[in-house]
Amino acid sequence: QVQLVESGGGLVQAGGSLRLSCAASGRTFSTFGLGWFRQAPGKEREFVAAISWRGGNTDYADSVKGRFTISRDNARNTVYLQMNSLKPEDTAVYYCAVSRSRADVRLGTIDYWGQGTQVTVSS
Repeated sequence: QVQLVESGGGLVQAGGSLRLSCAASGRTFSTFGLGWFRQAPGKEREFVAAISWRGGNTDYADSVKGRFTISRDNARNTVYLQMNSLKPEDTAVYYCAVSRSRADVRLGTIDYWGQGTQVTVSS
């Protein structure tokens, strides 16, 4: 079993930055993939970014490329999402996710979800 606890959400003006954190516990992560998804009101949950736990390779949705950066701290079992140049359309609940590989995360085949953290970007 894996527990994921997100933090770092909040209210920010357009053009601002936020950093989300997701602390994982319960199992080791030698070969897992981790990532972030988001869900805006009235919309389906969508992929944002993924990272492989071992090699640190990353994937991004086109809508966030060049603005968001996913990273991980293996010693702390924590994955981060640095969000810069935020736009009102980035407003959503952001969820941390764990799967067996980065590719599985990218496909949305998720084994564990966090509880979500709200990000609101005002115009």
